[in-house]
Amino acid sequence: MKVGIDSYCFHRFFGEVYPHQTPPPESERMTVFDFVDLAKGLEVDGVSLESCFFPAYDQAFFSDLKARLDAYGFDRVYAWGHPDGLEAGKNRDEFNSMLKHIEYAKMIDAPVMRIVASSLMFRFEPHGPQIDILAGWLKEAVKVAESYDIKLAVENHIDYTADECVELLDRVNSPYLGLNLDTGNFLRLLDDPVEGARKLADRVYATHVKDLKPVRGVDAREWFFFSSTPVGDGLVDNQKLAQILYDANYQGFLAVEVDSMHPDYKDQEHWAVEKSVWELKRIARSVR
Repeated sequence: MKVGIDSYCFHRFFGEVYPHQTPPPESERMTVFDFVDLAKGLEVDGVSLESCFFPAYDQAFFSDLKARLDAYGFDRVYAWGHPDGLEAGKNRDEFNSMLKHIEYAKMIDAPVMRIVASSLMFRFEPHGPQIDILAGWLKEAVKVAESYDIKLAVENHIDYTADECVELLDRVNSPYLGLNLDTGNFLRLLDDPVEGARKLADRVYATHVKDLKPVRGVDAREWFFFSSTPVGDGLVDNQKLAQILYDANYQGFLAVEVDSMHPDYKDQEHWAVEKSVWELKRIARSVR
C-alpha cells in the first residue's frame, strides 16, 4: 500500500487557525509548493491537496503545480469543499463551484477529487431531507465527473454515519462516486471506524488517516473533544483499517491527516506528520 499526506495537516501554516489554537510565526507560513516539497522530503507516494489553500485557480498555477507533482512522481487527490461543502444540500452555488473544480482537478491530472457534502455544522439537523437533496445533486455531478474521467470521493465529514454514507452512495449508484474514508471522523460521531470501513471498503477512493484521543476538560459535544495525535498514539485501529482496505483491493494511498492537535502535541504538526508517515509505512509493509 502507498502512503501520502493531506495538506490540511498544516492548516495553521496556510492561515486557518482555530479559535483555540495559536497562529504560527509569519516566517513559518507555507505555500502549496512548500507543502509538496515537504512531502517529497518525507519520501511519501502521494499528496492530497486542499484547494481552499490554493493562491489561484488559473492555468499558470495549475501548470506549475502539475509540473512539480509530475517531477516528484506523486499520486494525487484534488480536495474540494472545506469547510462545509454543499452545506447538506442548502447551497446550490457551492454545487456549481464543485462542478467547476472537477475541471481544475483534471488540470493537475488528479484521478480522484475529494468532495464535502455536509459538515458538523448540520449534523444535528434531520439527515433524511439532506440525503434526499444530496443524492439528486450528486447524480448530476457524476455525469460531469464521468466526462472528465475523475472519480468523486465524498468524505465522512463529522456529518453522516457509515450507514448514511452507504445510503447516499447506493442512491447515486455510480462508479464515479465513492468515499473519502476519514478514519477518525466516524469516531467523532461515536460510530465505530472499523465497522464503518467494513461496510464501505470496496467503495473507498481516497483516505484521511487520523488518530484521535479525548481531551480532558473539553466539552464532549465539541468536535475536537477527540483531537489529533500521531498515527499509533490514539484510539483508532488504523492497522486493522489498512488491512480492511487492502483486502478490498483499495488502489489509493493512505493519506495522513491531522486537524486539531491534542494538547499533548500542541503546535507539533510537523513532528506528528513525520511520526505518522513512519507508522503508516510500517503498516503498509505489514498488510498482506
